[in-house]
Amino acid sequence: MLLLGYDIGTSSVKAALVDAQTGQTVASAQYPDNEAPIVAQQPGWAEQEPSMWWDELKCATARLAEKAGGSFSKVKAIGISYQMHGLVCVDKDGQPLRPSIIWCDGRAVPYGNEAFNAIGGEKCLQHLLNSPGNFTAAKLAWVKDNEPELFQKIDKIMLPGDYIAMRLSGGQKQTTVSGLSEGMFWDFKNGEVSKDIMSYFGFPDSIIADIVPTFSVQCTVCDAVAQELGIPAGTPIAYRGGDQPNNALSLNVMKPGEIAATGGTSGVVYGVLGEVNYDKLSRVNTFAHVNHGENGETRLGVLLCINGTGICNAWMRRTVAPEGMSYPEMNELAETVPVGCEGLSVIPFGNGAERVLQNENVGASVHGINFNIHKKAHLIRAAHEGIAFSFAYGMEVMAGMGMKIQTIKAAHANMFLNPLFCRTLATVTGATIELYETDGSVGAAYGAGIGAGIYKDSDDAFKTLKHRGTIKPEADAAPYKAAYKLWVERLGK
Repeated sequence: MLLLGYDIGTSSVKAALVDAQTGQTVASAQYPDNEAPIVAQQPGWAEQEPSMWWDELKCATARLAEKAGGSFSKVKAIGISYQMHGLVCVDKDGQPLRPSIIWCDGRAVPYGNEAFNAIGGEKCLQHLLNSPGNFTAAKLAWVKDNEPELFQKIDKIMLPGDYIAMRLSGGQKQTTVSGLSEGMFWDFKNGEVSKDIMSYFGFPDSIIADIVPTFSVQCTVCDAVAQELGIPAGTPIAYRGGDQPNNALSLNVMKPGEIAATGGTSGVVYGVLGEVNYDKLSRVNTFAHVNHGENGETRLGVLLCINGTGICNAWMRRTVAPEGMSYPEMNELAETVPVGCEGLSVIPFGNGAERVLQNENVGASVHGINFNIHKKAHLIRAAHEGIAFSFAYGMEVMAGMGMKIQTIKAAHANMFLNPLFCRTLATVTGATIELYETDGSVGAAYGAGIGAGIYKDSDDAFKTLKHRGTIKPEADAAPYKAAYKLWVERLGK
């Protein structure tokens, strides 16, 4: 019995086949090999054709079929992970009316800001848990204002994952509460599509696709697609989730107090909150988690994005580390320096404005340098500590919202391959870090198994998740806490 997971990313589509009994990944594939194009017709814009995602999915599926050797006949459910916040506008026939305005497109910022002020900041935060900002609703407002004739032709709006499910099913236009919340369409206080947003922007209620549970038999693969892809007709699409909630699912982060973290070019901390709450300074985003509403329980995903993480480490490798030094060798060099780097601190925010700092662009900086004692090793360790401190700083915002952080789960990749970084983060936050072997497409496959009833719950689904290590806080936390306190003082926030 196999489960098929798709991860519809900005740069590529990944696909994975997972054995439902053993949890082993039978095969995986992606397409294209190089990054898919993003079209920017004006500065700050970012668009992709929805049909491109479908073509990439077909190519990734063909590669997967070749690797799997005809195993598609055993596929019992399909799950979809997708890039969040993208706007897909389709007509009555399900045809896209324009390219998707994707997550990193900034044109709608003024529309979200105006809505926040007009509706009222406190009311927005109480009901939407966020500012309308640059999310999907604001993007749709831009289309309505700038492309009115096209707007009139819209039958439904969807997210990228909703579009892919529609294509697989031959036309079912659906979405989820989790998806609506990431677009700023969901009123958490009233448990319905936001009347404030729909009324302020002048959107007809009919433009919202049918709402289905995140884990459920939402639709099935149609005959035409079955013939095209080789997946059995009638196979249920049983799960869909945005990439960050799905990353949390792939790590079985489903309970209040659990944290899923990633540390690639930028870093993401995604924690589960068990009660409706928000940050009054809007330094984090809050969405419905994939299991929100199950058994009547509140499960919110609080998302913190840190721009200056892995990119800071990469800069150190290019600019500071000895020529040709690898990341593992950098880690070893950093370990030759004591905790706190003998008074040296690195602020790693050199990759644009940081939401956790209320959208200020404070830049990167080095503090306390002493020409007589500080060497390359000090700078490298200070960068690793500074990245860990930036995670901890953001997690303090989450703690202020009522989140009791006990466990940080992460894939064994990127910054979480660095023992010093992990040890510093665990000790400063007091949380245990658990590392696993997983990715987005595999997580989507597991989600499909939950939605199709093959697993009774997420604990059952992830009982075979491969554990790669555990990092507990150091017994002597004082040097770490002192270094973090000094770092916060130098940050000046």
